[in-house]
Amino acid sequence: MPSPKAKNPARPGGSPVLGGSNGRFDFMSKPNLLQRQGSDPVTARLRASESPTRRRGSSSSTGSGPPEEDGIRLNPSLVRVALSSLLAVDLWLSKRLGLCCSEDSPWGSVRPLMKLLEVSGHGIPWLAGAAYCLYKSDSAAGQEVLLNLLLGLFLDLILVGIVKTVVRRRRPAHNRMDMFATFSVDRYSFPSGHATRAAMCGRFLLAHLVLAAPLRVLVFLWVGLVGLSRVLLGRHNVTDVLFGFWMGYWQYNLVEMLWLSPNVLQRLLGD
Repeated sequence: MPSPKAKNPARPGGSPVLGGSNGRFDFMSKPNLLQRQGSDPVTARLRASESPTRRRGSSSSTGSGPPEEDGIRLNPSLVRVALSSLLAVDLWLSKRLGLCCSEDSPWGSVRPLMKLLEVSGHGIPWLAGAAYCLYKSDSAAGQEVLLNLLLGLFLDLILVGIVKTVVRRRRPAHNRMDMFATFSVDRYSFPSGHATRAAMCGRFLLAHLVLAAPLRVLVFLWVGLVGLSRVLLGRHNVTDVLFGFWMGYWQYNLVEMLWLSPNVLQRLLGD
């Protein structure tokens, strides 16, 4: 008759272990079992690393990764906030200063004068005038100055076209596209080509022409009025004109670096 002890159910939390008396399974509690397994340090470390608590901690840490990254991405930087604020102020101020954008505007009566200033800063009159004066000039010094002025005008067209194509900023919404002799790149606003040309030509005239004091004041006044007319007509935003003045100022330095000497001029003219 079998012993009653063999029919006893396993205690909760127990584990079967071989080697009991008479080849039977004996049950041992978890603390005692872990004490036996703890005698092997490698096995103990492996089991500790695979514990449910550690796995839950690792999964929770990995799961919290994307929200933190999203939080960082959604947090705007200080530079981005500053640029957005500057853009908002620029658009607001440009719209307020567009006083001649149409005949019905507050300063619509002076729109023809602003358009005359627009033509005075256009590239075609400057290129045609410099080429004609170069053709009619008899002195080598005058030809040298006019040839380098043509070089500066062509550089201005190329550089402004490149920047406009890269930036692709649209013209203000209140602008009327009734400009004189426009090209495909002129649908973009940044920077103002009239402002770059006025700044470069103004520096060029002041540096290479002997002008009386009243004429020098007129040159400064013309440069400022050309830039102002671009905003009053609604052609450009304020930052387009300011950057155009800065760009034209440094374009003159580039012309001085690439200055064509009289020897180069003679070779070009075939003398």
